[in-house]
Amino acid sequence: MTFELLATDGRARRGRLTTAHGAVDTPAFMPVGTRAAVKSLSPDDLRDAGAQIVLSNTFHLLVRPGPDVVRELGGLHRFMGWDGPILTDSGGFQVFSLARLRRLTEEGVAFRAPADGSTHHLSPERAIEVQHALGADIIHPLDECLGYPATQEETERSLGLTLRWARRSLAAHRAAAAPAAALFGIVQGGFHDDLRARAVAE
Repeated sequence: MTFELLATDGRARRGRLTTAHGAVDTPAFMPVGTRAAVKSLSPDDLRDAGAQIVLSNTFHLLVRPGPDVVRELGGLHRFMGWDGPILTDSGGFQVFSLARLRRLTEEGVAFRAPADGSTHHLSPERAIEVQHALGADIIHPLDECLGYPATQEETERSLGLTLRWARRSLAAHRAAAAPAAALFGIVQGGFHDDLRARAVAE
């Protein structure tokens, strides 16, 4: 994947990401297809609306239909009938949104699926493995998406965990056989400028 800076205006910038499945002009609007489908819109509708990239959710696809099923059916692009770029999140948002249904440790996150109560575990390594199986163009390391409000101390603890997970995610991504996806970093740190700066630096 490549990124080209096309124009700047003060601190604003316009660019272009080029992936194996096409280009995305930035900044971009990214429709969300949580379970590999954007509700009420077909892939043709998305193209007609000008969408260049779609986001899908790692946790929900892990639960159903499962990454092995998606891989066997040709990956997310064939599975959802979308030939443009696809970005997957890591499952980190569910650390926040499913807080009542999860247990967080240094090793990762154990979730109870809301639909059927089944248990699913995401470690940094497993999150990368699942995203590779899904076949997304852009993937993310597992992170802890902290709720608001959060104290400086809580945010610093959370950021430390996220950074340790990021290093493990990067190692897993690099160890994979010729990963085609680009691994993007995640900036956490809440509303604390010093912690956000640390997240960017590390």
